[in-house]
Amino acid sequence: MTTVVPTSEEDPALAVVRFTSELAWADAGPEVAERQVSTLCMEAQECIVMNKWLELASLMLTSADLIFPKVSDKDLECIFTVICNLVTKSESPDEELEMAKLISAKITHQPNEKPALRLKIVFNLYNLLGNPYSRFHVYMNALNLALNGKATEHIVPSFRKIDSFLKEWGIGISDQRDLFLTISNVLKENKSSGKESFKFLTKYLATFSDEDAHTMSEAKEEAVRTIVEFVKAPDMFQCDLLDMPAVGQLEKDAKYASVYQLLKIFLTQRLDAYLEFQAANSTSLKSYGLLHEDCIAKMRLMSLVDLASDESGQIPYALIRDTLRINDDEVELWVVKAISAKLIDCKMDQMNQVVIVSRCTERVFGQHQWQTLKTKLATWRGNIASVISTIQANRITEDGSQAMQGLMIR
Repeated sequence: MTTVVPTSEEDPALAVVRFTSELAWADAGPEVAERQVSTLCMEAQECIVMNKWLELASLMLTSADLIFPKVSDKDLECIFTVICNLVTKSESPDEELEMAKLISAKITHQPNEKPALRLKIVFNLYNLLGNPYSRFHVYMNALNLALNGKATEHIVPSFRKIDSFLKEWGIGISDQRDLFLTISNVLKENKSSGKESFKFLTKYLATFSDEDAHTMSEAKEEAVRTIVEFVKAPDMFQCDLLDMPAVGQLEKDAKYASVYQLLKIFLTQRLDAYLEFQAANSTSLKSYGLLHEDCIAKMRLMSLVDLASDESGQIPYALIRDTLRINDDEVELWVVKAISAKLIDCKMDQMNQVVIVSRCTERVFGQHQWQTLKTKLATWRGNIASVISTIQANRITEDGSQAMQGLMIR
């Protein structure tokens, strides 16, 4: 037989059990309610005395969940503060994790009901946790709550700290994938930044490298989504998707090979290649929500960048006209568009009908681009060394001349 040692009625956990159970059973009538409340309080006392914090949390959450619509936000926050504080009493990281899972799951299972308040409670729980993996688990629950409850604006600011969170949590590849993909979905729902959503999608794809074909296939849908988002984005002109194994697997895929081909055209070819592709795949493009006019506009800028990457540094107006398939009076307009998008730095020589390029953005930045940069830096270093040597030689000559003049004066 279990011996129950009475605890003070002032114990916060016991006070919460009594308060929530009274509200939860209020409609059952005084006799039933009193019996149930008494039973729950006795069970809570036993848990407190026996240090059964996980069981106590489960007991408290049952009643608290039932009264969620019945009390004020302030009271709910107080109730859940007491419940969340139980994690600080856990005697092991495993117990803390189990309590964190239990509490966060209960808080987030009805995301459409007071989502902002639920998020606040989840973050209060997060801040009470000492185990890094427990924190990660609760943060993931917060992400899903924000996404499902359409309250993404409350969690997006935390993404600025993701790098430091990752160092703190020390999570494995599988958890990183879940994190990056969920963050990307939150950003997409929030519509705050297409580039940020794309960035986390590429982080997700980058976690796939040496996996077997079955594991790699998990990334196919997201690889397609990433390509489509890149092609759609009017302000993104550079990416390293072609170097990613998760994207490369699409090249020979019966269903998605055309999507890979489209990416390759946008990153390595010119407008004529796109027009040829579109003629054969117009239905496929529409199915992905890609508008032909938008694709042409972006490919014209991409093609102009490709022309600007020529080592001669000069592009004849006529070549721009023919490559972009535009009229003579539109050439300078598209050059200005490329300058505005910060794709090229150049001057337009109207007299000689050429564009003189001083810098252009690379559409892809792989091994070849790194090698080119290395060569340019080596050349720059050699030039600087030559200038320094010339200055030093001139200084020695000048010092010698001044010394001779001094001797002549004496």
